[in-house]
Amino acid sequence: MDGHQHRLPRTMAFPHALGTGLIIQSTLDGDERVPLPALLQGGNNDFATCDAPRTDGAASPTPHAAPGATPPTISLYDAIDILIDEYEAALSRFRAKSLVTRMRLAEHGGTFTFPDWCGPLFDLYDRLIEATAGAIDPCVGEDLIRLGYDAAYSFTVDPDAFGADGDANDNDNDNRTVADDGHEDGDATGNDTTGNIGNGGRLRDSGRLGALHGRATWRDDVERHGTTLITRQPVALDFGACGKGYLVDLIAEMLEATGQHRTQVAQTDEPAGRGDERRDADDEPDNAGHISGNRPDAIPTQPMPPSPQYVIDAGGDLLIHTDEPITIALEDPADPSNAVGTAEISAGAFCASSPSRRHWGEVAGHRLHHLLNAIDGLPVNDVAATWVAAPCTALADGLATALFVTPATHLRAHFHFECAVLNADHTAAQSPDFPGSFFVK
Repeated sequence: MDGHQHRLPRTMAFPHALGTGLIIQSTLDGDERVPLPALLQGGNNDFATCDAPRTDGAASPTPHAAPGATPPTISLYDAIDILIDEYEAALSRFRAKSLVTRMRLAEHGGTFTFPDWCGPLFDLYDRLIEATAGAIDPCVGEDLIRLGYDAAYSFTVDPDAFGADGDANDNDNDNRTVADDGHEDGDATGNDTTGNIGNGGRLRDSGRLGALHGRATWRDDVERHGTTLITRQPVALDFGACGKGYLVDLIAEMLEATGQHRTQVAQTDEPAGRGDERRDADDEPDNAGHISGNRPDAIPTQPMPPSPQYVIDAGGDLLIHTDEPITIALEDPADPSNAVGTAEISAGAFCASSPSRRHWGEVAGHRLHHLLNAIDGLPVNDVAATWVAAPCTALADGLATALFVTPATHLRAHFHFECAVLNADHTAAQSPDFPGSFFVK
């Protein structure tokens, strides 16, 4: 990004957030005292997922106001820090005691109640699953673990992840066991006793990848009631497709609320105006009944604080609200020190996705990275990088991933966004109103 520090002089850094770190540059001071956000009081939030109709868990303790009482205050920095901690305590598969980790370890499944603020995130996943015909699915967490992208960052692939012969596309069923009564991998009643059958009767090949081989899916194996998820087997969720972006949007909500709080305080502190003073002969009403207020000793109205300006950067997922556009380099996936183009944003989200910074070897002819097609569980290698501009960061983040598995023309029938795509064969394309361009076309 171009130099904008002079416009956004305050910096708040959260180096451990979501594994990539998060930086906020803004006109707001992190030490500023704000009322405890409703988001941290267990209440619902007003966040809407862009163009859509808008726990438990080991979260950090937060101060709560008694019903009807004035909420306690907290520094803006601490409020954001607590939100990040509570977010990870619910949704991070890299935390040992998070809700999603408990779901993965629940041998017989269970009922898991997530915070109310997870509702719009779950809604967005419902829409992405529909738009991509299941190629985006949070249950892809199981495939990522089998490919070595686990909580310990072992990057060790399960020996049978691609089948016994190493062929990722081998669909033979030789490894199935059949009970004497004809039930595959089951007891006399047909119940699964090995964990190899599930998902509405689809075969679960041991260690195999993707929904094609019986891995759990969000639509078939996770029963959702608002923010309560019910499972009947271990389910490994990964919210990486939209997760960072959604956290950025929640933080932006806090920044906007801080700006509103500033305005309310300024209005409360504003000196009494002309209506509180005795009118004299100079204060004659005009034809519309308004007081002219031409007296030289009239007390001027204090200007209201300007709306906050900010840039939130969560490992390259950006949300920008500034008076002037900010120039963003489109990183070359083959050389992170180089750029293949630029974009300019002043209001909205801008997210990029590429396997270049998160890959760990090659197995069975597949370059291993975190961008998978949830249907077959395999890394997608025909797209090199994507960039998306959208109204909010969760949507931009999710679509930057979805473009690896679904054509932009199809996604644009479901969502409003602009994008650019660089393919592995070095061909490139962008939507008509994408706010940038490639250097070479």
